[in-house]
Amino acid sequence: MTSTPTGRTRAVGALAVLCLAQFLIALDYSIIYVALPSVGTDLNLSPSLLQWVVSAYALLFAGLLLVGGRVCDRFGAKSVFLVSVIVFGLASALGGFAQDGVILLTARGTQGLAAAFLQPATIGLISATFEAGPARSRALAVWGAVGASGLAVGAILGGVLTAVSWRWTFLINVPLTLLAAVGGLLLLAAASKEYRSNRIPLPAALLGTGALLALVIGLTLVADPDSSAARTGMALLAAVVLGAAFLANEAKSDNVMVDRSLRRTRSLNAGIVATYLYMASVGSEFYLVTLLLQELEGFNPLYAGLGFLPLAVLVTLGNVAAGWAVERTSAGATMTAGFLISAVGLVLLALMLGSGSYATHLLPGLLLSGFGHGVIYTSMFVIGTRDVSAGHQGTAGALMTTSQYLSAAVTVALLTIVLGPTPGAAEFRWAFLLTAAFAVAGMLIAPLVLRREKTAEKQPEVPA
Repeated sequence: MTSTPTGRTRAVGALAVLCLAQFLIALDYSIIYVALPSVGTDLNLSPSLLQWVVSAYALLFAGLLLVGGRVCDRFGAKSVFLVSVIVFGLASALGGFAQDGVILLTARGTQGLAAAFLQPATIGLISATFEAGPARSRALAVWGAVGASGLAVGAILGGVLTAVSWRWTFLINVPLTLLAAVGGLLLLAAASKEYRSNRIPLPAALLGTGALLALVIGLTLVADPDSSAARTGMALLAAVVLGAAFLANEAKSDNVMVDRSLRRTRSLNAGIVATYLYMASVGSEFYLVTLLLQELEGFNPLYAGLGFLPLAVLVTLGNVAAGWAVERTSAGATMTAGFLISAVGLVLLALMLGSGSYATHLLPGLLLSGFGHGVIYTSMFVIGTRDVSAGHQGTAGALMTTSQYLSAAVTVALLTIVLGPTPGAAEFRWAFLLTAAFAVAGMLIAPLVLRREKTAEKQPEVPA
């Protein structure tokens, strides 16, 4: 956090490495969507098994994020970063050369596991590198731009690479992870041991992870038309039982998974809710647009991927605008504006669907919702992490990302029900309106932050 020219140069290099890692995480969540039909044909996977190519990644990612956050706080974010990015690269290589569904699903699950440790490590390292205030807000704006754009770029690259071979949607990660590992080793600073938290609470970790895994499995089974009601019900019941046991342990134990000071941090709570509604609105747009372009519009994988290009550009512009607006107004006001713009864009997509060509009935809504997407992504992380002490940044980031990807599982299940087995224009219209409703709900979060925003900014950061 030094202000010398050498320190600033090193900080810029560190931010570039952290942005690359965040890009990898976001890229791999969406790059596989367009490639799924080709994967299924090549490896002879049934539709019910094919959807687990997506779910295996999301399942372990969402289920282990809290543990990943605590591991970062306990052992240092740099060490966790280096190990997890190497594991991510090895899993990507395994997926690229997979010859059957079992190996492919193993690779995707391992990618999700590595991402669960990599994501909170990147947030913790941003906090360790940049002081709270404008410097950290600017860093988060750049990091957010890369992360949010990664979701859109993933869809584009998925189409382009699938035109060659779906295997490149995995293999492209190998040189990127190698670059991130070398850059991390040379440029990232290890956190001071004085900020590291106590031992990892094993009972809480087992109960919390079990509850999250059972919940994501249950929600994934809801979205799977071939799943039985009994299996779905058992998974959801297990989530409730384990979740109740986790909450009871958190209330009584001296060594908890989520520190009690974090539960009382109003801005973090607002950030957690915002990330949930972000993913339920514009975050789920990629899933809908992928299906829309290929199943309703008849685009091939290459053109479907290119159809995301305007969205990717506007997401990046939205992130840049958010970084500017947060410094000049407030993160709360910026986030409200982002949700408003997103809601308008999603409603436009719903109302104009099927009324003409791509340029007339999809592009306007994609541009607006993409810009709002970028604005929300940056501002919600600024809000969620700004009042958290250095020793708990990994856990705070994990809480927000867990909320984000649990929302993805819930929303995909809801959208699958709305779309039905053979969706037409009417079903897609209702699906976009549902995401717009979540964006409207997101507009209500920021006023909770605005009431205490100025007071919170004046409070000094308290070491863990």
